[in-house]
Amino acid sequence: MLAKANRVVSAPDYRRLVRTGRRSKGALTLAYARRTQPEDPLRIGVIVAKNVGKAVTRNRVRRRIKAACFPLTAEVGGLDVVLRALPPARDATWDELSGEVRRQVETLAGRRSS
Repeated sequence: MLAKANRVVSAPDYRRLVRTGRRSKGALTLAYARRTQPEDPLRIGVIVAKNVGKAVTRNRVRRRIKAACFPLTAEVGGLDVVLRALPPARDATWDELSGEVRRQVETLAGRRSS
């Protein structure tokens, strides 16, 4: 579970990130990000719409994305990210989903994925 300091929680923050943030599209997710102060922690928000599946499926996808973000909080800072799950995310393996989340965050942070 992500710490409160590592979560985007307010509707205005979600709106600001989606409307004005840099965008990166992958096969499983769409990511939006904005830089913050370099000393600020990485903050993550997750959007899983009904087109991904029923409530149980959406919650499973949301938990998996948050779990994939957890190790990144120690590696990346100064960035607010919103990850929107796309319908193929419901059938993705853990390795596919976590790899894409890492690539998305590192791309938006300006780092190369290894």
